[in-house]
Amino acid sequence: MFKRKKHSTFEAHIPLTKLFKKADGATKASYIIMGAANIANKQYLKGFIFLLLEISWVAWLFTTGLKAYHNMITLGTHAQGLVYDKKLGISVLKAGDNSMLLLLWGMLAVIITVLFILLYRANLGSARKIWELKQDGETLPTLKQDLASLLDEKMHVTLMAIPMTGVLFFTILPLIYMIAIAFTSYDHNHLPPKNLFSWVGFANFGNVISGQMANTFFPVLAWTLIWAVAATVTSFFFGVILAMMINAKGIKGKKVFRTIFILTMAIPAFISLLIMNNMFADGGLVNTLLINSGLIKTSLPFFTNPLFAKFTIIVVNLWIGIPATMLVTTGILQNQSEEQIEAAEIDGANKFQIFRSITFPQIVFVMAPSLIQQFIGNVNNFNVIYLLTGGGPANSNYYGAGSTDLLITWLYNLTLNTADYNLASVIGILIFILSATFSLIAYKKISNSGMEA
Repeated sequence: MFKRKKHSTFEAHIPLTKLFKKADGATKASYIIMGAANIANKQYLKGFIFLLLEISWVAWLFTTGLKAYHNMITLGTHAQGLVYDKKLGISVLKAGDNSMLLLLWGMLAVIITVLFILLYRANLGSARKIWELKQDGETLPTLKQDLASLLDEKMHVTLMAIPMTGVLFFTILPLIYMIAIAFTSYDHNHLPPKNLFSWVGFANFGNVISGQMANTFFPVLAWTLIWAVAATVTSFFFGVILAMMINAKGIKGKKVFRTIFILTMAIPAFISLLIMNNMFADGGLVNTLLINSGLIKTSLPFFTNPLFAKFTIIVVNLWIGIPATMLVTTGILQNQSEEQIEAAEIDGANKFQIFRSITFPQIVFVMAPSLIQQFIGNVNNFNVIYLLTGGGPANSNYYGAGSTDLLITWLYNLTLNTADYNLASVIGILIFILSATFSLIAYKKISNSGMEA
C-alpha cells in the first residue's frame, strides 16, 4: 500500500523567499492570488479551493475581522447603563459592549488569521512542488492521486485533522483566553456585561508578587511547596519501608498484605477524603474515641488550628500515597539481583549497608521520574485540600484564601468566590511556570546523572 516515490533533484526544497526569483509567472502569481499555479497547471479544483478560501478570508477580514481586532484592543467603549427614552418618557436599560465576548471573538480572529497564514504557506508549498516537478520533467499528480495520498503517505494528516481541530478550539483557544485575562482588569469590580474591563499590562503580576496580594501569595506559595515536598517524601519513605517489610524473608502471607494495601487504591480518593473529614471533625470519631478513653478532655483542633490542620493533611495523605509507592517498590525489589546482594554479604556488608549502597539507589533510579510527577501532582493537588479542610481554617490576613489553601485552591476561590478572574489567571500562569521550571531542571539533572527512566 505504501510505495516509495522517486526522489526529486529538488527534494531539499528551495526556500520560499528564493522561489519567487527563480520560478515561472504562475508560481509568482501564487504569492498574491492563491491557487494560481494550480489553475495554470490544470489542477483546477485544488486551485479554485485555494482561491475561494483566500476570497473568503479577505471578505471576512473586511466585514468582521478588522472590527474584531479593534474590539479586542479596546475591549469595548460603551458600558451598559440607563438611557432616557424620549418616546417613553423614562430611562431604560441600554445594553453595552461585553468585554468578555469581545476578547473571545478577538482571540478567535487571531486563530483564524494564523490558520490562513498556514493555508497561504500550503498554497506556496503546492506551487513550489508543481514548479520542482516540472523542472524534473515529472508528471504532475492528479486530483485522484492527491486524494489517494491522504490514505497513503499522508495518512497521518488525515488521522490527525479532526483531533487537532478539537485541540485547537477546545484547548488552545481557552488557554490563550485564560492567559489574556491575566493582563486585564477583569475582576469583581469589572464584571461584564454591566461593566467593561480593559488591558492593564503586567499590573496584575506586580500586584500578586509585590503589591497587596503579596501578603497572601508568598505564604500560600510557601505552604504549597512545604506540602508538596512533605507529601512526596513521606509517601515515598513509608511506602519503601512498607514494601521492604512485606518482602522481607520469613514474612508469611505476603500476597494477603499486598492485597489489603492495594484495596485502599480501589476506593476513590474523594470518598476516603470525605470520610476522613468526618472522622477528624470536632465531634468526629477520632475525637470521640480519645475523649471517651480519657486521653483528652476537649476535642483536638484537627481542622480549626492552622498547624494541626496542615499536619493532619500530610498524615491523611499517607493513606492515599503509600500504597502506590509500596506497589512500585515491590516490583523493584522482586527484580533485584540476588547475586549482587550475596556478593555484598560475602564482602561483609550488613543489611543497612546493602540497603544504603545497593537497594535504595536502585529504587531511586527507577522511581525518580515518578517522584517528579508526584511532586508536580501535589503542587496541583486540589482534591486533598478542598475535600479535607476546604482551605480552612479561615485567615483574616489572606485575601480569598484560608490557612491550608494551596495555590490551586486559592485560584479556585478567586474564580468562584471573589470573581477576581484576572488574579486567578495570574496564579494559574505562575503555577505553570513553577511546575515547568522544576520539571525541566529535575529531568535535566536525571538525564545528566544517567538516570533516565
